[in-house]
Amino acid sequence: MTSNSRVVVIGAGLAGVRLARRLGELGMPALLVGDEEHRPYNRVLLAEVLAGRYAPEVIALPAPAGLVRARVTGIDRERRTVACADGSEIAYDTLVLATGSNPVLPPLRGLFTPDHVLPEGVHAFRTMDDCLGLSKAVRPGVRAVVIGGGLLGVSAARALAARGAQVVLAQQSERLMERQLDPGASGLVLRHLKDLGVEVHTECRVRDVRCVGGAVRSVEMADGYALDADLVVLACGVHPRVGLARDAGLAVRKGVLVDDELRTSDPHIRAIGDCVQHDGNVYGLAAPALEQAEVLAEVLAGDADARYRGTRALTRLTLAGNGVFDLAAFGETEARPGDDVVQLADATRGTYRKVVVRDDRLVGGVLVGELGTVGALARAWEGAEPLPDNGPLLHLLTNDGGL
Repeated sequence: MTSNSRVVVIGAGLAGVRLARRLGELGMPALLVGDEEHRPYNRVLLAEVLAGRYAPEVIALPAPAGLVRARVTGIDRERRTVACADGSEIAYDTLVLATGSNPVLPPLRGLFTPDHVLPEGVHAFRTMDDCLGLSKAVRPGVRAVVIGGGLLGVSAARALAARGAQVVLAQQSERLMERQLDPGASGLVLRHLKDLGVEVHTECRVRDVRCVGGAVRSVEMADGYALDADLVVLACGVHPRVGLARDAGLAVRKGVLVDDELRTSDPHIRAIGDCVQHDGNVYGLAAPALEQAEVLAEVLAGDADARYRGTRALTRLTLAGNGVFDLAAFGETEARPGDDVVQLADATRGTYRKVVVRDDRLVGGVLVGELGTVGALARAWEGAEPLPDNGPLLHLLTNDGGL
């Protein structure tokens, strides 16, 4: 790619900002197009803003010089232009889709008003506007129901409790954060939330949102039980934002399909971040998005060896409240038959450590409370190398990781 080729990046989230910044450092300034009125920010830290720990400006990202605020409505692949809602067009030589993801809105009765908007008091939790709207509405004693007990729902429940709300968390599956944590670690998260005053209901499906005068008043469970609510937070996950790509005729399954050079089915269009599906994987996490941005910057700068081979992502969550509650999880936290498992738990201190070893290789682990070994464990897992034969598996959980 020549240095005077014009790169246009759609999406001013973590992935888009990182790519634009790296290209600038490599002497290839890019035009970054973002549709939010706010300065680019680190979405991972929105819960800290909602909790009142950080002001919005604290989580702002260093914005590249070439930043345009516009909503892109279409892509003309033949003319290599993108159309914006204000009627303007932007030409590109290489287009990068970093459009991120949208919140999953569950199929609940009463969720939308006749005008197809969320009722007063019902909030998604994905953008800075969502966060600021919630911050304005929450106050001590307000009754808040969080729907969804994954990473996002747990973070939102903790943040609302920190602001003095009476929080109920409704989780459809049998335990919290079931995608990342094993039952032991999930139980410690449950205990932490309860210590903060959060009421948690698992195996609990919400079916109805009840409103009066356009404002939410309660949510009804599948068994008919109703929970009073002044606020409802939808934390049911996200899905890749692929509308632009699909309308342009690009290959899309769960996400926009890309190869190891982050190239879509159009050789002039690349894609990175939450909107991407690579080698069957849709990550929806910050670490893969940032790694993809770094690789793509090298590819566009002409590095013939630059390739994205996938990311082995580690989930990390810090919950503040009655003390600080840290957890980290990676790989397969549930053992298969024949796997070796090492587990250490201290109920008094609320700490828990577990690793899963298969064929002398570390395939997963979860740590709650004390994370002194997480760096060494993550390196062993990412490297997928045979573990050293220098002692019992218990060494994996000592302070130096046994490595």
